[in-house]
Amino acid sequence: MGWDWNELFAAPSDGADGKDRRNGTPKNGKLHERAWQQLSSRRTRRRRRNLITGGAGFIGSHLADELVERGEEVFVIDNLSTGSIENIEHLKAKPNFHYVIDTIANEPLMAELVDRCDVIYHLAATVGVELIVRQPVKTIQTNIYGTEVVLRLAARKRKRVILASTSEIYGKNHRLPFREEDVMVFGPTTKHRWAYACTKAIDEFLALAYHHEYGLPVTILRFFNTVGPRQVGTYGMVVPRFVRAALRGEPLRIFGDGLQTRCFSYVGDIVKAAVKVAGSPHTVGEVYNVGSDEEISIAELAERVVALCGSDSPIVHVPYEEAYGDGFEDMRRRVPDLSKIRQAIGYKPAHSLNDILKLIIAYESQTVPV
Repeated sequence: MGWDWNELFAAPSDGADGKDRRNGTPKNGKLHERAWQQLSSRRTRRRRRNLITGGAGFIGSHLADELVERGEEVFVIDNLSTGSIENIEHLKAKPNFHYVIDTIANEPLMAELVDRCDVIYHLAATVGVELIVRQPVKTIQTNIYGTEVVLRLAARKRKRVILASTSEIYGKNHRLPFREEDVMVFGPTTKHRWAYACTKAIDEFLALAYHHEYGLPVTILRFFNTVGPRQVGTYGMVVPRFVRAALRGEPLRIFGDGLQTRCFSYVGDIVKAAVKVAGSPHTVGEVYNVGSDEEISIAELAERVVALCGSDSPIVHVPYEEAYGDGFEDMRRRVPDLSKIRQAIGYKPAHSLNDILKLIIAYESQTVPV
């Protein structure tokens, strides 16, 4: 629904009397248990308020769905650079949903939004290999400056933050499966391919620095190839590209030899994990892989999509240089170790890859002109 700005910003941030009730935090950045209980107690007296940056994007809109369905208050900010108003169109009439089209670089607006909310899910970022290679300046500016704004404002009131990171963090590390404490191995700065991974690494360093120095209750989630309905293939996302091509009877274009492997996770599983992490005090200050560990090669993925669509689309191979320019580098395998998040919140993916593909095919069949 649209916002009544006077009503939205007139109310005090923490209590009916307008007092700033900050919670004591020890030097190691961990919230005292009593402080956390006080926070939780206040939130149970009213609906929890959540801010989603990038909330009109693919993952952000599904997160908004989940939180609205739970009866919580949801505020979304998105500049629609890669998101779409269509992703949240169905939520506009909900009384507990609010949105604004603007950038997170608008600090006065962000300060008000952060002040009003209990939990901030920071998803806004430049994403997609194709976009990153084509617009490295935008990638660096958006991902670093935007995150610093969110963290700095959240730290003033110690608001709970869930920071979306990425499996790209592991770079060219060949040790598998990837564990949260593994080293990062990036390519040279002359390869724009690594700009995104480096910016997200800086985001993580910033988040953990704010946690240790200022007591910001933040948790970092490294997403592994999240897919599902509403995802677009415009910026290189492989599953929607394949599904749409197969439904149209067009060639499925594989970049490289197709032997590179990935683990695709369902967006619904991911957002449920994020919400559960946000409500778990013992996850503060931690980094978690979240996704699926069901590994598949891109060539096999293409064959499976064609079969499930009942399509006769051909599968063709395109050199990386043709797709992304000279000197492009890619990771051969990307597999997460999920034991840490499993132990923390009991996380287990509820959807197999076949389940996910069938859901995406059903969705795309209703939206893709053939």
